[in-house]
Amino acid sequence: MTKWDKKRNKLLAKAHLWRQKHVSDAVFTFVVALLIGLCTGVGAFVLKYLIGHISSYLSQNLVSTGSNPHLLLLPFTGILLTGIYVRYIARKPLTHGTSCIMHDMSKDISRLSGSLTYAPIIGCSITLGCGGSAGSEGPIAYAGAAMGSNIGRMFRVHPQFLMMLVGCGAGAGIAAIFKAPVGGMLFTLEVLRMELTTLSVVMLLSACLISALTAYVLSGCTVDLDYVNAVPFDTSTLPFVLLLGIFCGVYSLFYSGVMKRMDRFFAGLRNPWVKNIIAGLSISVLVFLFPAFYGEGYDIIEKVLNGSPQDIADYSMFYPAGADSMTLLFMAGCIIIFKSLITSATNSGGGVGGDFAPTLFAGAMAGLFFVMLLNMYFGTQLDSGNFAYYAMAGVMAGAIHAPLMAIFLTVEMTGQYTLLLPLTIVAAISYGIVKLFRDKNFLIDRIEFWYRRHEKQVSPRNNDATPVGKS
Repeated sequence: MTKWDKKRNKLLAKAHLWRQKHVSDAVFTFVVALLIGLCTGVGAFVLKYLIGHISSYLSQNLVSTGSNPHLLLLPFTGILLTGIYVRYIARKPLTHGTSCIMHDMSKDISRLSGSLTYAPIIGCSITLGCGGSAGSEGPIAYAGAAMGSNIGRMFRVHPQFLMMLVGCGAGAGIAAIFKAPVGGMLFTLEVLRMELTTLSVVMLLSACLISALTAYVLSGCTVDLDYVNAVPFDTSTLPFVLLLGIFCGVYSLFYSGVMKRMDRFFAGLRNPWVKNIIAGLSISVLVFLFPAFYGEGYDIIEKVLNGSPQDIADYSMFYPAGADSMTLLFMAGCIIIFKSLITSATNSGGGVGGDFAPTLFAGAMAGLFFVMLLNMYFGTQLDSGNFAYYAMAGVMAGAIHAPLMAIFLTVEMTGQYTLLLPLTIVAAISYGIVKLFRDKNFLIDRIEFWYRRHEKQVSPRNNDATPVGKS
């Protein structure tokens, strides 16, 4: 231990003694939760910044008016580089961050490695910046949970409150990356199922507000989805809204089923290089055919919402026929079929990404496919942007089994609260249909699979069989 470390520890010990005499544990923990929210908001901004700049640099020579052979190389390279980083530099499994947090909280594991505060951010930046098709919310939630654990321990928070700070950090990560404080809070309550007390809810909401506000200010007070062409809800379209809810429910079952099977397929590949190569090649081929898969896909969602669905043909071989309705219908259909496959290949094949943003993207494409099918063959004149918007919440609610989070996260990302009613109807119907057939979402299935796969219990964070409880 260096001289500086001794002085620092001595100073912290004195501060801890003063705090114990003058500030209650609950009040102090609340203040620490605010600090965690601030740190997580900065982390989310840094993650978005890195993804954006890496992606912009690598895609600057791509042409939007035709196919780009470069896309056959970028995602493949990204998966290989991420695999190398995870195995030889970070030396910690970083995949499936949300599932790992769920496991840790269910087992009351509150001590997370300090390197997890930044390693998932670096891994995700490489994966998504190079064209992997996933979200950034899982890695920042994982990093946020680690921030909660390490900042809490640094300030010697009472062990009774440390798990709360882990949950606050995870929720703050979701709130910051989506700029949706209520959505982040509901993630912790619905998905992570953190214990409900007055203090935990107040701490969680405060951390989420601070993190979302920090990310919002640092990003120039901009939103990720600028939905400016929303059409007011017409009650005459209600029957079609009900049908969309059913369609989203059925599609969510398909999406979850593919995720479950692909997760198990990649888990069965014990050689990490083989896993990376198969996943990288699969992603590269699909991104080459349908460049809309590149990255998180928020730019594509925004274009679809604002009435420019033909832009999904940009940068692809389908561009010359992009204005043709049949071509767009075909592309939308292919995208919703292959989205779960490419997301699983990204997250389970060696990349570092999240599972939530892909459901929003898949939902927008499912809504577009649904409305185009009706308008083309049944003579309706439904607004494609509105129905894509409703379906975003519908697919997330059905696939993740978190309807409240899906509803509030979707409206907070866009600010379109006027469409809350139809969006809620679609999310509720989709969730109800899924629950008729599946009791658990694919995140929980992923965790339970590891328990069934090995004779001894192992943590889902490690494909090489880390004993459950080790962190």
